[in-house]
Amino acid sequence: MIKVKDYIPRPKYFKQVEPFIGNSLIKIFTGQRRVGKSYILYQVMDEIQKRDKTAKLIYINKEDYEFDDINNYKDLINYVNRNLDKKKNNCLFIDEIQDIEEFEKALRHFQNNDNFDIYCTGSNSKLLSGELSTFLAGRFIQIRIFALSYPEFLSFHQVEDSNDSLLSYIKYGGLPHLINLKKQEEVYYEYLNNVFNSIVLRDIVMRYNIRNVNFLQDLIHFIAENTGSLVSAKRISDYLKSQNINLSTRMVLEYLSHLQSVFFIDRVKRTDVIGKKIFEIGEKYYFEDTGLRHALIPYNQKDIGKILENLIYHHLKYKGFKVYVGKIEDLEIDFVAAKQNEKIYIQAAYLIPDEKTHKREFGNLLKIKDNYTKMVISMDEMASGNFKGIEHWHIRKFLTRF
Repeated sequence: MIKVKDYIPRPKYFKQVEPFIGNSLIKIFTGQRRVGKSYILYQVMDEIQKRDKTAKLIYINKEDYEFDDINNYKDLINYVNRNLDKKKNNCLFIDEIQDIEEFEKALRHFQNNDNFDIYCTGSNSKLLSGELSTFLAGRFIQIRIFALSYPEFLSFHQVEDSNDSLLSYIKYGGLPHLINLKKQEEVYYEYLNNVFNSIVLRDIVMRYNIRNVNFLQDLIHFIAENTGSLVSAKRISDYLKSQNINLSTRMVLEYLSHLQSVFFIDRVKRTDVIGKKIFEIGEKYYFEDTGLRHALIPYNQKDIGKILENLIYHHLKYKGFKVYVGKIEDLEIDFVAAKQNEKIYIQAAYLIPDEKTHKREFGNLLKIKDNYTKMVISMDEMASGNFKGIEHWHIRKFLTRF
């Protein structure tokens, strides 16, 4: 029996995977490094051991030196064959599976054996979509794990919802390991810088053989400075040229793709609210974790509008929505979020201090004539009620109740 590490349950993700426990489908948890994927595995292990005390659990963690000699699918098959018990239910758990070459061949091999229940984690969306889609089409489910939502942050840190708690969430983000650190800003940011370096150097530079590391870092800083702004690869390329950094639009697109593949940033496309057309030029980028953004660019109150948008975007994705930037005539809708038969339009504003701002934020939404929910989210302490059917919510209410 494997001794499961202590963990704080995350019911949302367990609810997603629970129907598939004992099922032959391969269960894969994806997401940025350090968002807590391993601890979801521990939670599943714990549940399996409660249900079947005789189950044989085989756990491989590619971040542990103990498993350094498992480099390819043949090594993986040999290791598992040495440790399985043919008389029992074998449950295989592989952490950071993308570090094993041609892992998909081993997964298919194990899946063909009815005696396996398989769970994996991975931190690279390209590998886990490409290879798996080719070799295991229709034979796996993928569950995205996000950095802590604001309610999870409150629970993990054992604090009440307040403006101070929200500010901590904004500044330090939602990586679960923060709860194990001394509550000092310099300690938090030292850890966050280490996570950033691990993502950039290990997951991007080494895997994709990046030669121009300085450009990659400049690109990340540009995205951080322009969080929530409409940008394009050409605009980024032109800006970098103005800084005497001469890289092609194609190279910018390639590096942006690498950053997305490791779940460090998300690209949000624009959609025409009326015509439903998806635009290929001009998009927004948001960070998986605001703490990592602030490890690069120190938190500044002047950026609060950008951060507010990032919080809303992250929460919508956490809730399972597909998210777009909306366009209606020559106006912008910050977010168009859709899930099954549900749709919501959102405008984000730090504060609405005057009639001009009120007219802009509410007026854009009033141009949309359908009956789906429309909201303005701000940090106004008195945010409440609605205006002509448009709801006005404080950001803390949105993050805790929506």
